[in-house]
Amino acid sequence: MLINTDNTMSDPEKEITIYDIARKLNISAATVSRGLMDHPSVNVNTKQRVMEAAQSMGYRSNHLASNLRKKKSNIIGIIVGNLNSSFMSNVIAGVEKVLSDAGYNLIISQSLDNIAKEVNIAQAMYNNRVDGLLVSLAYDTENADHFESFVKRGIPLVYFDRVWPHPQCPGIEIDNVKAAYDITQHLIKQGCKRIAHVTAYKLSSVAADRFKGYKQALDDYSIPFEEEDVILTQLTLKAGIEAAHTILAMQNRPDGVFVTNDACAVSCMQELKRHGIRIPDDIAFAGFNNDTEASIIEPNLTTVNYKGYDMGEVAAKILVNRLANNKYNISTDNKLIQKSELVIRDSSLKRK
Repeated sequence: MLINTDNTMSDPEKEITIYDIARKLNISAATVSRGLMDHPSVNVNTKQRVMEAAQSMGYRSNHLASNLRKKKSNIIGIIVGNLNSSFMSNVIAGVEKVLSDAGYNLIISQSLDNIAKEVNIAQAMYNNRVDGLLVSLAYDTENADHFESFVKRGIPLVYFDRVWPHPQCPGIEIDNVKAAYDITQHLIKQGCKRIAHVTAYKLSSVAADRFKGYKQALDDYSIPFEEEDVILTQLTLKAGIEAAHTILAMQNRPDGVFVTNDACAVSCMQELKRHGIRIPDDIAFAGFNNDTEASIIEPNLTTVNYKGYDMGEVAAKILVNRLANNKYNISTDNKLIQKSELVIRDSSLKRK
């Protein structure tokens, strides 16, 4: 048998424990533990010696073991579809403000709008014993069975933006049907006679509601609904380019386009402009979410605005309420509707 005598190949340095600190200071491990927790029974000088020794020796508190004893982690998980929008950044900023004030830390994960990844993240959050969970569903999520383990254990779960109806899990969203109706109606009033709708491959509750609003507006204004005018995509930047080529290939091109999100709308507009399409003269455009790129693209993009920061704050307050017995004075309704507004910009103004 070959024996390695090279000391450079030894095991990594072992984890420092309170017993190592106790031996170094010649005091009991219990005193070290109380000193690290700033317990009043330990005098100031001893506390300082304990803290200095812990720092110099590289001691790390074993929060996991402590949390197991307390059955509380002080950690909240949040799962979002994508982090690449100003709307979602604002949501997380609102969530963090509330959770920080309430003494909780936040773990952020993105599903990349993929149900399989969302399922794995939910399991990881559960295994890591988060105290509560905030969820904005992936576009292709067709049921929420993978969150039932949280419900059964009494772990508070709050949906936001893309919600799943559940009697024990509150949800906060906007009226997507009305917002989509308003956008489509605006395009009609600008003179559009054929309006394409770029949406998700799988109609989640959000995408389905926006499609419903779009179709209802067409019906109310006696504009025929054409199946080929609904372009199913993954709603990414790349998908916007692909949607533009679909539009370019249409024998009877639309004179208006409503896209379910801004990122996809912007890339679609850019690609159409690259092929000589004048916006809004040839095709009027509208997106959704009021992301930063909507006000940068030329012409500026008509969209729907709703406040991500406010949505994040409310979702986090609902969650903290369930953890802290109504810390905040906030509605206990299971479904909350947040206000939204149509932001009209040059991309849709055929009649200026």
